[in-house]
Amino acid sequence: MRGNMPDLNEKKCLIAYFSRAGNNYVSGKIVNLQAGNTKIAAEIIQEIIGGDLFQIDTVTPYPKDYSATTNVAKKELNENARPKLLKNVENMDSYDNVFLGYPNWLGTAPMAVFTFLEEYDFSGKTIIPFCTHEGSGMGHSESDIEKTCPDAKILNGLSIYGSQVSSSKKDIETWLSNLGML
Repeated sequence: MRGNMPDLNEKKCLIAYFSRAGNNYVSGKIVNLQAGNTKIAAEIIQEIIGGDLFQIDTVTPYPKDYSATTNVAKKELNENARPKLLKNVENMDSYDNVFLGYPNWLGTAPMAVFTFLEEYDFSGKTIIPFCTHEGSGMGHSESDIEKTCPDAKILNGLSIYGSQVSSSKKDIETWLSNLGML
């Protein structure tokens, strides 16, 4: 179920995100990022509303090379793989709202994000997706999240151009305000 929910700012928030530093596609070329774009967006959200940050990391790291990572991502998507995660959220039951951040990989969230979603019971929780991309927006990630977590409320997500994430604070504030978080 999708939509907006009032009084979200009175609930405990987790900002869970998957992000990849290293070689990334930005503005039509491959560049080396010290911090992944989605991590930057997650930190901006935390700066604005507070909440706890949790980075979704895989046991087996993705290659530093962009093309090699793309090949791994395609293979995982084709196999509907669930990469093992390095750590878990210890107190997931204490969170009412989960901001879920990820880069748009091949039209959806990386498979590690689905591993994360399947490890917990999101019944009655609100999931607020946000993604970084270089032209593909949210893709079909929101509907994929809805299918994975049918008993959660999925709010309208925010897509941010990765090349513009460092200057996206105003857009993020507007989105959070529209969700009733500010």
